[in-house]
Amino acid sequence: MTEPNAVNPTARRWALAAAGLALLPLLLQLPHTFSLLIAATMAVVAWLSWQRPLPGLLRLLLALALLMAVFWWMGGLRFGRDTGCALLAAMLAIKPAETASLRDARSLVGFALFAPFAAFLLDQGPVLLVLGLAAALAGLLALQRLADAEAGLAQADGTAPTLLRVGRLVALGLPLALAAFWLFPRLPTPLWGVPERALARPGLSDTMTPGEWIDLMTDDRPALRAQFFGPTPAQSQMYWRGPVLWDYDGRSWTRPRGLQGQAPLRSAGAGFDAAGPGWDYQIELEPTDRRQLVALDLPVQVPDELFLSVDYSLYAPRPLNALSRWRLRSAPPARFDADLPAPLRQRALALPAGYNPRTLALAATWRREAGGDDAAIVARAMQWIRAEFGYTLETPLPGRHAADEFLFDYKRGYCEHFSSAFVVLMRAAGIPSRVVTGYAGGVRNPFGAYWMVRRMDAHAWAEVWLPGRGWVRADPTAAVAPERIYDTLEDRTLAGGGGLLRGLDRFGDFGDWMRRGWNDWMLGFNAERQQRLLQPLGIERAGNTQLTVLLALLALALLGAMAWLLARDARGADPLLRAWHRMDRRYARLGLGRAAHEPPLAWAQRVAQARPQATATLLPLSRRFAAARYAGAVEDLGALIRDLRRHRP
Repeated sequence: MTEPNAVNPTARRWALAAAGLALLPLLLQLPHTFSLLIAATMAVVAWLSWQRPLPGLLRLLLALALLMAVFWWMGGLRFGRDTGCALLAAMLAIKPAETASLRDARSLVGFALFAPFAAFLLDQGPVLLVLGLAAALAGLLALQRLADAEAGLAQADGTAPTLLRVGRLVALGLPLALAAFWLFPRLPTPLWGVPERALARPGLSDTMTPGEWIDLMTDDRPALRAQFFGPTPAQSQMYWRGPVLWDYDGRSWTRPRGLQGQAPLRSAGAGFDAAGPGWDYQIELEPTDRRQLVALDLPVQVPDELFLSVDYSLYAPRPLNALSRWRLRSAPPARFDADLPAPLRQRALALPAGYNPRTLALAATWRREAGGDDAAIVARAMQWIRAEFGYTLETPLPGRHAADEFLFDYKRGYCEHFSSAFVVLMRAAGIPSRVVTGYAGGVRNPFGAYWMVRRMDAHAWAEVWLPGRGWVRADPTAAVAPERIYDTLEDRTLAGGGGLLRGLDRFGDFGDWMRRGWNDWMLGFNAERQQRLLQPLGIERAGNTQLTVLLALLALALLGAMAWLLARDARGADPLLRAWHRMDRRYARLGLGRAAHEPPLAWAQRVAQARPQATATLLPLSRRFAAARYAGAVEDLGALIRDLRRHRP
């Protein structure tokens, strides 16, 4: 026997569909394997609990299993956005296990609506907004269906009328939501108070270990966008400088902590002479949750809030966990740190003992043959690479003597291998050198006239210190002869059907241009722009107090208008009465409308006298309506409402 408050199959399907749609945007922001596990769990739980709720012990075991999954994929139960969002997704996946009554179904929908809002803590892109709005709309539709089911009207309205009713409610609340978006005072720090993510976003780091860049170099998502004001450098000269790595332990290169820009160590432009007028540009950095910025090699003018370290790496005062824009100026150097302090020289020559004996022997031979000509040694190494080395992504993991194996054995690799082995060779020859990481190149978007640098453009090159010139860029990867480039990301793209993707490049450019516009209009609406929002009203810079007062006044006005509209239409909330009034309006167009004081049966009889053909249709409908509306006669209300809607004079 079915309980009076039990959820019927139609309402259950609506509640489950709304919960699944609400979970989707959150799953897109979590690790893919974990997201597939959560989606599969929710589907299985919904199927198993369709007839009756799952036993409490089984629900407890499922909760513990998913808790362990969160612990496994998120690297421990650390407090943070990602861990909290993963826990929310896991608990939502098993929530259908206890959906038996209308109250349970409402609880499922209400709990599910937290998921798209949690997803906005991780990303604020337009796709996520569309999915979030769709989830919210589905949740409202499900709640309306549950309300109809509770009133015994589950079959009264179709999907389209229900959608219109929900759309009307959304339209009533939209002005208030927009007012809150534009006028609620912007906070300088995130509301959640934990800016660091448990899951690191792909980006440059202060270390470089063989093989760890593969994931970054196969990621075609944007890393930054740059717009130039005036001259634009050649694409081959677009070296976007990031972390500079000094220390080598035989396997990994790292950046010394003392050089990570904890304080403004030097002013932009100090220590080098520019070789030209340079470039004025603005970069738009995607979030990385790191303090590291990149700039076109070399920055000569940077914002005051940025830190410029001794090796010309740029750092922000706090992690970049949101989209950020920076106006910079760079120029190619003619002389860069021509006077190298002894501590930095010693660090730039240091090599671990007991590694790469063949490289050290070769460097000693070259030094004897070149004498004191450091530039000749650099040129000889470049010529050797051009003559004998090849570029490929298929490389074995190095052993103990990584530089020896690369330079003398397989002679193939990508930028990590070239820059690392080259700097080891230069240091062994007594030439101060270091590894510079960042991005190289970029793609010009014809729609927005800006350059997009992708994460797959990550690159590592070398800098050598030469007397009289200082630090000089040396890119051994670029020295590889074109005929010995065996395996590139472009080759792999074409092999995987990338020809079609390349044919859609213009669509991709248009999509990125749209994303950039979204960043400008929505994500770029910060406290500074909000304070200038009231300039047309004569207020140059609106403070938080003024914005709050204006928001409160608008909210009161909008809430009053909403209350008036809802009260005015309260009589039309009954679907039976609404269908009756619509039928009445059809007769009113023919001059046979019902008077306000006229009972239904009396009106139907009057119409039947004027139009005898109405006797067979209108009179029975009027009797059924009067019995259901005033006598409380038990009838299939859904069928009566459909008949009233279909009836035509």
